[in-house]
Amino acid sequence: MRIVINFQNNLVPVYFSSENKQPVQRTLKLLTTALENKFRNGKNALKKCLNTLISIEIEGSEAILHSKSEFDSLALSLY
Repeated sequence: MRIVINFQNNLVPVYFSSENKQPVQRTLKLLTTALENKFRNGKNALKKCLNTLISIEIEGSEAILHSKSEFDSLALSLY
C-alpha cells in the first residue's frame, strides 16, 4: 500500500507492507511525530537524510528512510 505524506513542504511516498499489524493511521501519526522530532533535535547525519528524503518504507516497527544519496539512507524505530 502507498500513502503520500507532507513533510517539510515536500510530498513523500510512504510504502506499507501488507503484514503490518498496526493500524495505518496510528503508524502514520508515530512516523510524522518521529520525523518532526528528529528534524528539530537530531544529529547532522539524520538531518542530512531528512533534507534529501525521497521515500519511506515501513517494515514492522521500523521506518526505512530513503534519501537521494544511497549512503544517507537510514532506519528509524517507530516504537
